[in-house]
Amino acid sequence: MTWGWVQIAIAVLYGVMVVATIGVIVAEKRDPTKSLAWIALVALVPVLGLGVYSLVGRNWRKRKMFSRKGILDEDYLEAVSRRQFSRLSGPTLEATPEIENNAGTIRLMLRNSRALLAMHNRVEVLQNGKATFASLFEALKGARRSIHLEYYIFENDRLGRRVAKILMNKAREGVEVRLIYDGVGTLWTEGWIFRKMRQAGVNVECFMPVAFPWLSSRLNYRNHRKIAVIDGEVAYTGGINVAERYLAGTRLGRWRDVHLKIEGEAVNLLQAVFITDWRFVRRKELLRAEDYFGESTVEEVCPMQIAVSGPDSDWSAIMQAFFSAITRARSRIYISTPYFTPDGALLTAMKVAALSGVDVRLLIPARSDSRLVYWATRSYVEELLEAGIKVYMYQAGFNHSKVVIIDGEFCSVGSANMDVRSFEDNFEVSALIYDRKLAGELEESFHRDLGNSRIVTLQEWSLRPWHASARESLARLLSPLL
Repeated sequence: MTWGWVQIAIAVLYGVMVVATIGVIVAEKRDPTKSLAWIALVALVPVLGLGVYSLVGRNWRKRKMFSRKGILDEDYLEAVSRRQFSRLSGPTLEATPEIENNAGTIRLMLRNSRALLAMHNRVEVLQNGKATFASLFEALKGARRSIHLEYYIFENDRLGRRVAKILMNKAREGVEVRLIYDGVGTLWTEGWIFRKMRQAGVNVECFMPVAFPWLSSRLNYRNHRKIAVIDGEVAYTGGINVAERYLAGTRLGRWRDVHLKIEGEAVNLLQAVFITDWRFVRRKELLRAEDYFGESTVEEVCPMQIAVSGPDSDWSAIMQAFFSAITRARSRIYISTPYFTPDGALLTAMKVAALSGVDVRLLIPARSDSRLVYWATRSYVEELLEAGIKVYMYQAGFNHSKVVIIDGEFCSVGSANMDVRSFEDNFEVSALIYDRKLAGELEESFHRDLGNSRIVTLQEWSLRPWHASARESLARLLSPLL
C-alpha cells in the first residue's frame, strides 16, 4: 500500500470517528446549547475536539459512572419521605407560614433527592472567613468523638497548616478524624501536609485523585462540597474552603463569602452526606450511621432541607430547587453568586419573574478569579437588564458568596454556584431554609453588599467597547464546555 493510500485510510478513519462522536453527542439528548457547542468544537477543530470530548464531555450522569451509595436503609428513607410528602399535601400542625408558602419546593426535594425536612434547628450566619474559622476552630478543639471534614480546596498555607495541627492533635487524643479533599481542588497543594496528617492518625482520603489531569475522564466531575460535622452535634456548610485567601484576601482584594453553623436535626442530614461520600472514597469502610448520628436537643423551629446533587443523582436537584423557588416568587428575588452561567430554564425563570413585576436583583463580582467565566457571566447582563433585572457588580474585593433569598422566607446557602457546572457536573450541597428570621438576616447582609457595589444600567452597558462584547460572546459560546 502506497503512502497516498495510507493517508486516505487515515483520513477516512478520522472522519468516521468525528461522525461517530457527533452521533454519540446527539444520542445523549442533553441540553441543545451544550450539545451544539460540543458538535461545533468536534466539527471545526477535530483533533482538539475529539480529545477534549473524550476526557470531559461525556454525560456520565446518564451512564451511571457514579452510583449513589445510601447510608440509611432505602425502605426507611422512602417511608419517611413519603410521610413528609403526604403531610405537606394537606393540613399539618407542624406547618409554618414559610412551609405552607414553599410546600411545592419542599415536596419537589422530597421526590427528586429524598431531602428530608428537618424542623428543629439553630442556625448562625457566619460572615466571611474570620468569623467562620473562629467558630470552626472552637468546635474542632472541643471535639470529643468524631470530626468529619470535606472540602474542595485544602491549601498547604498558614490557615491549612493551622487546621491540620488541630486535626492531628485531636487524632492523638483518640478522636476519630476523617478528611476528604478533592483531587483537582487541591491539585497544586503540596502533598506532605496530607502525609503528615495520616502519620498522626488522621484518616485522609482524596476524592477521585487525578495523576494526569490531561488524560483523565474524571477531571470534569469534582467534589465541590464544603462540610464539617463535629461529634454529630454541630455542622458547618457554605462557600468557604480551607485557604488563607478567605482571611488575607488576594490580588482581587478581600474575599466576601457566607457560611452557616448548624445545630439540630439537620446536622444528621449533613453527616449522612459525609458518610455517603466516605463510602465512595474508602470503598471497604462503611460507617454505621447510628454511631455518628447525634440526638438533638434543639427546640427552636427553623425548617431546613439539605439538598445534594451531582453525577450520582438522577436529577439536577439543586437547580430544580432554585427553579421552583424562583417561579413561585411573589415579591422579591435576591441572588449572590461569583459565577453566573445558568441553563436556559433558570435564566427564563428569572426573566419571567422580573417581567411579571417581581423585584429581581443579581449580585456578581466586578473582578473574578476566572477570566473565561468572568466574560461568560458578563454576556448575560444585557438581556437581564432588558428584562428588568437589577444587576450589581461587587467592588469591595471578590464576591464568592452563593446565596439565594426569595420573598424574605426562603433562603439557600451552600457550595453551588449559579452555573451549569454546579448543577450538572459537580458534587454540591446547599442548605434550603424556610425561616423568615434567617432570611431577613441574609437580606440585611445582601443589602450591605449592594452598598459596596455599583448598579449597572442598560444605557451604560450598551456603550461598552465592541471588543468587550466580542469576548463575552466567545466566552458564552465556550461556557457549556467549562
